[in-house]
Amino acid sequence: MKPKVYFTRRITPESVVEAYNRLGIELTQKVAVKVHSGEKGNQNFLRPEFWKPMVDRVNGTIVECNTAYGDAAGGVRDHSESHRALLKEHGWTDYFTVDLMDEEGPDVALDIPKGKVLKKNLVGKNILNYSSMLVLAHFKGHPMGGYGGALKQLSIGCASRAGKALIHSAGKTDDRFETWKVHASMTEFPEAMADAAMSVVEYFQGRIAFINVMKNLSVDCDCCTVAEDPCMKDIGILASLDPVAIDQACIDLVMASDDPGKDHFMERVNSRNGIHTIEAAASLGYGSRDYELVEF
Repeated sequence: MKPKVYFTRRITPESVVEAYNRLGIELTQKVAVKVHSGEKGNQNFLRPEFWKPMVDRVNGTIVECNTAYGDAAGGVRDHSESHRALLKEHGWTDYFTVDLMDEEGPDVALDIPKGKVLKKNLVGKNILNYSSMLVLAHFKGHPMGGYGGALKQLSIGCASRAGKALIHSAGKTDDRFETWKVHASMTEFPEAMADAAMSVVEYFQGRIAFINVMKNLSVDCDCCTVAEDPCMKDIGILASLDPVAIDQACIDLVMASDDPGKDHFMERVNSRNGIHTIEAAASLGYGSRDYELVEF
């Protein structure tokens, strides 16, 4: 049976909750809610007010991890102290408890015996405190991965600083200062992301759900301090239990759009071999590129 991807063109906090309700899953006990909290200076990230009804619906805890890049990139989320200051500045701590999962070590190594590039994924140890996960992704472009959606949130998003270095270097180093000297190929990097994403999906064993919001469609990620403004009009909200299907559906909706900005958006995706993350994830067997889109 094809996985279902629920889709609405209405982009409101209430529509996020409605999309989740259609999944027929009830995430229970202690729920980790993975978001992208936005880098300092970024104008496109989705604000905590937008996500609040959904987080309240599952009584979840916002989870984030520190970044691997440092001051040279203009970011401040690579150290817990400055990261927490930014979380406050962006309003997250006004509404939620926020857990930086890798604030204290040691990292947890999730084995990936069937990984194409990685054989382990390093995640913040606080992931062990959660029984389920809700992945809230702002779908947009990305300077390195081509696009960012559910698979990126699972991989780079859940990885510790060392884990991010491991993914970016395609398994060659977990030193965040060395990883930028190692140039992973345009095949290795998306495959490393697919590997890492699989480890998190398998860790939660069916106690995980995904929502992608196609709003503020810039070619740049929310990790960019100076992001390009959106190049396309907003498209909608998608929800699924399959991370591969939901990302594929987002790409398909971009491709089907008559928005003149789609060529610019897809140039970013294709020039970074972004679709290969989806291809690699599907070939690993934890999701399907063939899905049923259910509009509501």
